[in-house]
Amino acid sequence: MDYFHIITILVVLSALFGYVNVRFLKLPNTIGLMLITIVFTMVVFALSYYDTTLLEAEKYIITQIDFKEVLLDIMLSFMLFAGALHTNFEQLRVQRWPVLVFATLGVLVSTFLVGYGMYFILPILGLDVELIYCLLFGALISPTDPIAVLGILKNVGAPKQLEAKIVGESLFNDGVGVVVFLTIFKIAQIGNGEIEVSEIFELFAVEVIGGISLGLVIGWITYRLMKSIDDYDIEVIITLAAVMGGTVIAQTYHLSAPLAMVTAGLLIGNDTVRSSAMSHITESYVDKFWELIDILLNTILFVLIGMEILVLTFETNYISAGLIAIPLVLICRYLSLLFPVRFFEKRLNFAPKTNLMMTWGGLRGGISIALALGLTIDMQRDLFLVITYFIVVFSILVQGLTLGKLVKRYSLTEHKQI
Repeated sequence: MDYFHIITILVVLSALFGYVNVRFLKLPNTIGLMLITIVFTMVVFALSYYDTTLLEAEKYIITQIDFKEVLLDIMLSFMLFAGALHTNFEQLRVQRWPVLVFATLGVLVSTFLVGYGMYFILPILGLDVELIYCLLFGALISPTDPIAVLGILKNVGAPKQLEAKIVGESLFNDGVGVVVFLTIFKIAQIGNGEIEVSEIFELFAVEVIGGISLGLVIGWITYRLMKSIDDYDIEVIITLAAVMGGTVIAQTYHLSAPLAMVTAGLLIGNDTVRSSAMSHITESYVDKFWELIDILLNTILFVLIGMEILVLTFETNYISAGLIAIPLVLICRYLSLLFPVRFFEKRLNFAPKTNLMMTWGGLRGGISIALALGLTIDMQRDLFLVITYFIVVFSILVQGLTLGKLVKRYSLTEHKQI
């Protein structure tokens, strides 16, 4: 079975599961797709007692796909660009300082809180794991998923201020989280070898500052090209070339492709650039094209996440660790945001219960699973993959389904300006 057949099967399954969700379950797509895929996989497991054909086929598909490479090196750039392109730039500009602090300091604090928490909890379950590997887990679980939560917030009419904080933070902390993970990963690989502090800062600075700078350059070039012509077909292709070309350049020079694409998407998508570089028809085609790309990739992504259950090692202490990690990660996220929220809330007139909303709205998604799959066996890959899967499934199915009710409970509606 070649890659075309595998992609075809994934698209067909995505379309079928998406239809079932829209027709019968009527859940947000990301939630419905993951739920249906998990149920489908469980049914395949049950049927395997009589006939293993379907189970073997599903296992083959999963083993043929390098989830980490497909998501981090290809899909993530497209999804983050699409998300940034449709983000309210003005609200994000107003909330730029808290978003910046949430996406940097918040990720770092969460990484260390989760890492040390797991370091002290795991031995209780009979699992002795080195601190550096626990910190790796803290880094991979700290980034939040902007795609899963954006549609939910829009549906319940959350205030633009709150939406800008959660989505803006998620767009940028994906890139920052990957950089933090890679930095700790490098330290872990060296082991007892010495590593200069300057090397860590250099790696971090090159990835982050280099990625953002590349995004600004790509965004500016794309803007100038689109402004000089009026042909919606070619302008759509130019945006596609910007994402693909920018991703290749970032990977070649070891810059952060996610941060580059977020920056480029925000620059191209802001109202000033739209009004001066795009006609109404071009703007409509660009938006619709990237909405379709976004929906397609996310549909496939959440089907893949549901199928990844086949690669997990279900041991009793692993399951216990996963269940304990769920409240731990939520508590650590709440604590990591506590100081920044307190600092900015009076200056920018935050909505009530902002920290609670951002904690519960900080859904984890495919990026955490992809990073967990990137761990080596020596780094307790099987253990942390099970824990990560538990957290991701809980955040998508439980937090995702209840976030709307939580927002409505505190009367955070569009018409009520806080």
